[in-house]
Amino acid sequence: MMVTYSSLRSHQAMIFIPLPFVVALLLLILFVVVLRRDEEVEPNRPFLVLILLTALQSVLSGLRWGYGVQTIGVIMPVIAAMVPPLAYAGVSRLVRTSRRPLPLRIALHAVPTALILSLMALWRDAIDIALVLIFVGYALAILLLMRPGADALRLAPFEGVVPAYRAIIFAAAALCLSAAVDTFVFLDFTWAHGEHALTLISVSNLAALVVLGIAAAAASRSRAPAEMVEVGPRLETSEDKQTIATIDALMETRQLYRDANLNLDRLARKAGIPARQISAAINRAMDKNVSQYVNDYRIGEACRLLAATQKPVTEVMFEVGFQTKSNFNREFRRVTDMTPLAWRQRKG
Repeated sequence: MMVTYSSLRSHQAMIFIPLPFVVALLLLILFVVVLRRDEEVEPNRPFLVLILLTALQSVLSGLRWGYGVQTIGVIMPVIAAMVPPLAYAGVSRLVRTSRRPLPLRIALHAVPTALILSLMALWRDAIDIALVLIFVGYALAILLLMRPGADALRLAPFEGVVPAYRAIIFAAAALCLSAAVDTFVFLDFTWAHGEHALTLISVSNLAALVVLGIAAAAASRSRAPAEMVEVGPRLETSEDKQTIATIDALMETRQLYRDANLNLDRLARKAGIPARQISAAINRAMDKNVSQYVNDYRIGEACRLLAATQKPVTEVMFEVGFQTKSNFNREFRRVTDMTPLAWRQRKG
């Protein structure tokens, strides 16, 4: 989260542990959790670096505003400028594989940091405005990537697409929130000599906690008839019907939905159909995204296993392609409007 850097005037130090330190601790815990969760697969490195960078930024904010350590104000704008490019790079890894070579991508995303370094040497008063523009610009760029909805996350496994999509939207909102807070602090220094700066920064860190909480809640939430899953009415378009027939065949004959790592990109390769064509056909004909379509098959098979066998719910969950209880329960409720245990008891 950004803070205003052009004014380095001293303020009364907080007499308690600054809230930014609490935020940093929570971010470090989050980093450990994500690292352990992704230890069996290739991690999304931009997101991991982003978590560490925001933790460092929060610590520096606590030192600067909680204990009046003025010297660190020199490096804080540089760190702040790295946050939005990392967020965008992490989202890009779920959306598509960029055709640009890696050195060129790194160079492009290094431009904001280079700009801030140049302004620190040539025009310090413009740093705050530049940071606001960087944060808002990258937030808009992320939202532009997310225009197709959850289907934009072509490289994310279907199981977690909906929570990932929501978390990305919250991340873009957090960038805008940071820009708004920095603007308010800048105006406070300009018009009120920083009288409300400490309060604004404390509230902004509290808001960051709220945003993190909402993002976590979104990962555990995501409705349709209670019997076996059926697809909705299909649009009378020959190309859509042919596309869906091909995907249906893959699901029914090869049970492709059992692949826990299945994503839109992999589904498109197996079907020999462009990902955008699959997404458009399912969206038009069924009024749902591809992850919901695939998870409908998974839940349909889970319903059959729960009713016809005595397998534990966890075993059923893994067998049909889910890897986490939260995602399995969320999708099961979406499709059947009840929990897996309630479904089994009703059928039993």
